[in-house]
Amino acid sequence: MALDWIKRAFQHLSSVVWLLIGTAREAGDHMARGRLPFRASVFFEQTDRAGVGSIPLIVMVSWFLGLTMALLTGYELRPYGQERLVPGLVAVGFTRELGPLMTGIMLAARIGAAFTAELGTMVIGEEVEAIEAMGVGALRFLVAPRLLAVFLLTPCLVVVSDVAALCGGALISKMQLGMSFRYFGHTALDSLFVHDILDGVLKSFLFGLLIGLIACYKGLTIRGGAAGVGEATTTSVVTAIAAVIAFDSLFNLIRF
Repeated sequence: MALDWIKRAFQHLSSVVWLLIGTAREAGDHMARGRLPFRASVFFEQTDRAGVGSIPLIVMVSWFLGLTMALLTGYELRPYGQERLVPGLVAVGFTRELGPLMTGIMLAARIGAAFTAELGTMVIGEEVEAIEAMGVGALRFLVAPRLLAVFLLTPCLVVVSDVAALCGGALISKMQLGMSFRYFGHTALDSLFVHDILDGVLKSFLFGLLIGLIACYKGLTIRGGAAGVGEATTTSVVTAIAAVIAFDSLFNLIRF
């Protein structure tokens, strides 16, 4: 049983890698002929969905998490007179870890599910076969703009997440710890180093790539009609979230 599960896992992993290679090859061949790999309007539509459409959710969740983190750490540090450490804890914690991780999880649940359901519906409706019959590369036309959009927009959303968390932390620190906004901001910035920001950005690029690849792969390999769409969407979200958490842990082990 365990060997079968490992075998299937490696098969899916190799298929995802080949999906990335095939998409890059189709896009590269099209660009070699002096053409854009996909329409700019399609790309901007996907960036709007993945980026602008995700901002309210990212801001709300990150704001409350930053507020809660500052409140709990302040509560624990107050007996020792170390409330001044709260801004640094929130800044470093979100910039290096919680910002990229929570953004990846929320994108996997929101955008990953949307990509899988959309592509899966097109597969069941034989729209993908029609696109290929017209001589248009399905990977270039369908996968490339979605993959590039989530890959490029994830770091931007991580920055939004970090700022929202710091705002929430500053607010609760002002209300509960008597800490001014200016002091919180200066202390948070003084606690950050360049490598803290780079770690978060590098991880976010990886998370965006993973989410896009898993979502598109699950959508294009769907089977079983309407029931298959629901099953594939659920599997896509669970797999993407697990992959984000696993690669985040691996990145931290390597980095430290």
